[in-house]
Amino acid sequence: MNKGNALIAALLGVVIGACAMMVFLRMTDDRKFNGDYSHWNKLNLILQQIEQNYVDTIDIESMTDAAVEAALHKLDPHSVYLPPVELKESETELAGNFEGIGIQFNVPNDTAIVLSVISGGPSEKAGLLQGDRILKVDDHNIAGMKTPQDSMVTLMKGPAGSKVRITVQRDGTEIPFDIERDRIPLNSVDAAFMVNDTTGYIRLSKFSRTTYTEFSKAAEKLLSEGMTRLVFDIRDNTGGYLDQALLLSNEFLKKGEMIVYMDGLHRQREEFKADGRGSLQDIGLSVLINESSASSSEIFAGAIQDNDRGEIVGRRSFGKGLVQEPINFTDGSGVRLTVARFYTPSGRCIQKPYTADYEYDIYERYAHGEMTVADSMRVDTSVVYHTAAGRKVYGGGGIVPDVFVPVDTTKATGFYLKCNRKAEQMRFASAIFDTYRDRLSEIDDFGELEEYLQSLHLDRKFLDFAAKDGIVPAAGEWEKTEPYIMPQINALVGRYSKLDDEAFYRFYLEIDDTIRTAVESSGTVTVQ
Repeated sequence: MNKGNALIAALLGVVIGACAMMVFLRMTDDRKFNGDYSHWNKLNLILQQIEQNYVDTIDIESMTDAAVEAALHKLDPHSVYLPPVELKESETELAGNFEGIGIQFNVPNDTAIVLSVISGGPSEKAGLLQGDRILKVDDHNIAGMKTPQDSMVTLMKGPAGSKVRITVQRDGTEIPFDIERDRIPLNSVDAAFMVNDTTGYIRLSKFSRTTYTEFSKAAEKLLSEGMTRLVFDIRDNTGGYLDQALLLSNEFLKKGEMIVYMDGLHRQREEFKADGRGSLQDIGLSVLINESSASSSEIFAGAIQDNDRGEIVGRRSFGKGLVQEPINFTDGSGVRLTVARFYTPSGRCIQKPYTADYEYDIYERYAHGEMTVADSMRVDTSVVYHTAAGRKVYGGGGIVPDVFVPVDTTKATGFYLKCNRKAEQMRFASAIFDTYRDRLSEIDDFGELEEYLQSLHLDRKFLDFAAKDGIVPAAGEWEKTEPYIMPQINALVGRYSKLDDEAFYRFYLEIDDTIRTAVESSGTVTVQ
């Protein structure tokens, strides 16, 4: 056969093969799609073809999950699919309790140090003490291994009734503790105390199942101590259960005043109003928010602002105003699906636009100056809304504060930044506790704690501690840094006392411009 005939034969083989394939496909064609997208016809067809024809074995479970995640990603940033493990973690975080050993710890030097032992919890019963260094969890070495903190938590958590061995180092001695896990309460009220004779302060970290009960107890305590004004701090509070936000709002509003309403294509408008039985209707109120206050925090702040009930202080909130409906499946997975939007009483939609840089919105706020200059806040002024008393408010995403408090960038000296990079303050606090453990761990009065810490001359000790790490302030830097860094150090050391988080926030008040602004204001809005 000459070369020309060979080429013709090869081409004929390709054509015949292609024709045979076309005939085969026609014979087996069950992929007809007439353009009808109802009932997810095309998606089902594609998945069916993958299952029947793909060259390799496929994992149907992971393929299904991937398809679901991709579909939800096309909706909005907050409609998500949660596999069983993630769903359980999500529900645990807001349930008001979890199952574990009952400690709080931090990791200043690649070793977990017990910060506090929850009273009545499994660890206290077993004998763990504040300041213990955790070396092992069962057979897992976690000290000096650069183990992520969330991995440590996962190792220690477990179902109530199960056992775990925690090996700690105490005074140079390794001690193993066999601990039976149990249900541990998770507090949402981080701190509650009187700032002065008439002003109380409550910090709320989340809206969990126990929030209203915790808040009510804290408020009752402060009322008994003479509170006539409240600074309510919901900065960095990313939200939680709607009913808890409604209950808290109800405490401050008069009967019939709107708290929030929600509306969606498949959900009729539903309004939530105060019943007039709240116990704090006559208390002056300042609400602190920032760029990380979201969801239920924004519902509360919007209700207070639109009813002219109190003053909103801080920076524009995050802007998450979507109603997430949980849809759980029998395999333990679930979907959090957006079914409606939240609107403040004046009609503002809390939700910010779904821009291309939605996930990086906070960075964008820094970039265009919103965090430091009030006039840089991006609000939609094309539509004006009005509060109950007629004040102008604007939408565009999030709650815009009545009183703006910028981020203070002037205090970050080179010395301060170097200390932060090495977690110098946290490691120093741990070292101080090691030295003065017996005295610190028994103090339960803030005045006594202040006096004791002052007697330790922590400023000089900290400079010596930092110098050993090669961090020495340049000429004039300590004078600029000391007023800012020492309250932080006192706060971190104070956390090792019986006052715990209360000590931390009390000391931090000295350098918290937002709290100081709220305390110095009247707590009421000016209606012009």
